[in-house]
This record gives sequence, structure tokens and C-alpha cells, in this order.
Amino acid sequence: MARLHLISSPNVSSLTTGSNLWARKLSLNTVYFQSTLGCHGSKASKHNIKAEIQYNPLRFQQSAFNHHYKSIERGATSEETNKIYVVKADSVPSSESESEASNSKSIVESVKDFMAVLYQFIYPYALYGRTSVAISASLVAVERLSDISPLFFIGLLQALLPHLFMDLYVNGVNQVFDFEIDKINKPYLPLASGKISFRSCALIVALSAILGLGLNLMIGSPALISNFVLSVILWTCYSVNLPFLRWKQYPVAASLLMFVCWTCIIPISYFLHMQTFVLKRPVAFTRSFIVFLLFMSFYSTGIALSKDIPDVEGDIKHGVDSFAARLGQKKVFWISVFLYEMAFGVAFLAGASSSSPFWIKFVTCLGNVVLGSILWYQTKYVDVTNPASGRSFYSLNWKLMMGAHVLLPLIR
Repeated sequence: MARLHLISSPNVSSLTTGSNLWARKLSLNTVYFQSTLGCHGSKASKHNIKAEIQYNPLRFQQSAFNHHYKSIERGATSEETNKIYVVKADSVPSSESESEASNSKSIVESVKDFMAVLYQFIYPYALYGRTSVAISASLVAVERLSDISPLFFIGLLQALLPHLFMDLYVNGVNQVFDFEIDKINKPYLPLASGKISFRSCALIVALSAILGLGLNLMIGSPALISNFVLSVILWTCYSVNLPFLRWKQYPVAASLLMFVCWTCIIPISYFLHMQTFVLKRPVAFTRSFIVFLLFMSFYSTGIALSKDIPDVEGDIKHGVDSFAARLGQKKVFWISVFLYEMAFGVAFLAGASSSSPFWIKFVTCLGNVVLGSILWYQTKYVDVTNPASGRSFYSLNWKLMMGAHVLLPLIR
């Protein structure tokens, strides 16, 4: 006769006690079957055993887990074999959930990589510099503290959003037409390094122009629309390699363009946007705004000259006749330093002679002295023949300009 015994093993009992959660999910943790079958068992008895196993209330349920069966032999003889079957459940994610998680992670990583490339593509220092000009010129238009209201911040946001697309266009179109030069001068840029394709770069440039103009038209500020259109036209003429264009290869035209953009178009447009469109006041160039323009006239000329110092090798090879290539890097470097210091000197004198309270005079004067001193101190560490050193100093110039933009609105 063949008999079927359900035995509670101590090992499995302890397993069950320590894993109550597994028991709820699987309907049982472990089932032990000890079958002692005679060599001459009848067919009827075998049928009874099969039926008992089939209709056992502890039968296995379908689960999302993979089951592994471990067979442990217990003293097998010629007459009988004792085996213990232990159910071992491992939680393995289904292929569908694995695929979804992988796709989600891949999308997140792709977005992160694209944003990192876009950040490099936009020239961060130029973005921060233009943003600081926009904020500072808008604050110069403020005449009393009550002007700094939700309306002011809405107007500032109207100025900054299209400005972001303008930066993308200006820097992008320059990279498209300076592709071969950047391989020598700036191989770290996204297009020159191959992080972004030429087609993608051209698409970003085109979309930036369309979206920037569209946003400005939706806002409806004449000053912002004029700023965007004029900037796009001038920087296109600066970069595009077509007859009568490519103004960057003519040193006077290139410097004049930067002077006009940074001293006139950008600050005046943001000032007028805030004064006339947001605050609804008549056009009036205040003393503080005139000081702002004087500061930018010296500083933007210095930037226009010093930007080409690290790029002499590539410019000479591709026929770009910059002042640094024509006059020499060292001479242009010291001319730029002189112009920067003149800008800080103008701000210092304006702050000292302003009608502001004493503490504001003290802050503006001391701040410009500190900025000018930092600039002068750093000149001794600059090697103009080393492109990395020249670019580091050029980046410092933008940071110092942003510091000055914090102080300029305080001068009244």
C-alpha cells in the first residue's frame, strides 16, 4: 500500500513563523510530502494519492514569483526513497516592469544630457551677463520703493523669457558659422566637440528666433520687440559668412557692433520697457541711467577687445583680422584692463557725488573699489599667450560686470 503523510518539519515551521508576509502572498510557505511507496503498490492506491494531492486545500496558487524546488535526499534504500520538496520563492520583477523602469530611466537621463549640452551651447557667462543687464536696467527705472510690486516682477519676467531665446539664437548662430574656427579655439563647445549635431544646432537656432519673436509679439512691448529684432539682425551680420556680412572679420566693425548692443540697444530697451510699458511713465533718462550707460560704454568696449585674445591662433588661420591678431595679445590685454578700470572709476565718482544717503554712497564707492582691485590683482596671473588663461580672465570680466550691475541701481 502506498501512503501519503503531511508532515510539519521543524525547519519549515520556523521558516513559516519568520515569514508571515510570504505566507499571505503565496497561500503556503512550504509543503512537505513524504511518500512511502511499495514496489508493488496497486493502481487504485496510486490513483487515490494523485487525487488527494490534486484536491489538497494547500495546493499551490499562481504567483508572480519564480519557484525553485530543492530536492533533498534522505537515506534512500532499494525499497524506499524519502524526499523533501521545499518551495523557495525569489522576487524577480516581471520583464514588463523592468522594461518600463528602464525606459523611464533612459528618458530622464536623455533629458539631463540634453539640458547639460544646451547649457554649454548658450555660453553661460554671456547668459548671466545679459540677464544682469536686464535686471539692473529695470531697477534703474524704479523711482520709489512702491514701484517694486508684483507688476514690476511681471514686467521683469516679460523681459527675461524672450531674452533667453535671444541668447540661444545669438550664441547658436555664431557656433554654426564658426564651426571650423571653434575646432581650434574652443574645441569644448557642444558643436565643435560633437556633443550635438550640426542639424540639431541649426534647428535650435531657427526655433529660438521663432519662439523669441513670437513671445515678444504676444507681450506687445515695443521696446522688447525692437531689442529682439535689432539684436538678431546685428548678430546675424556679425556671424553669417555671406557677401558684405561676417562683420567679425573686420575689427572696427566687430567692436562697434558690441559697443552698440551692450551700451545702447540692450540697456535702453529694458529701461524703456520698464519705464513706459510696465510703470506707464513718460520717457525720461535719469541721472542714474546716464551713469549706467557711461559705465557700459567703457566696459563693453573692453569686452569687445579682450574676447579675441584667447582666439588668435584660429582667427589668424581662418582670416579673421581681430585687434588681438593685428596689435598683439599683450597690448590689447592692457588696453582692455584700462577700459575696465575706467568703468569702475566712473561708477565710483558717480556714487561719491550722488544725492543718496551716506550708507549708499559708502556701499557703492567701496564696492567699485573692491571690484577694480580684484581685476588689477588678477592681471599678474594672466598669461595672454595661453588660451586657457585668457579665457579664465575673460570669464572673470563678466563676473565683475555682474557685480557692478548690483551697485549701479543704487546710484541716484
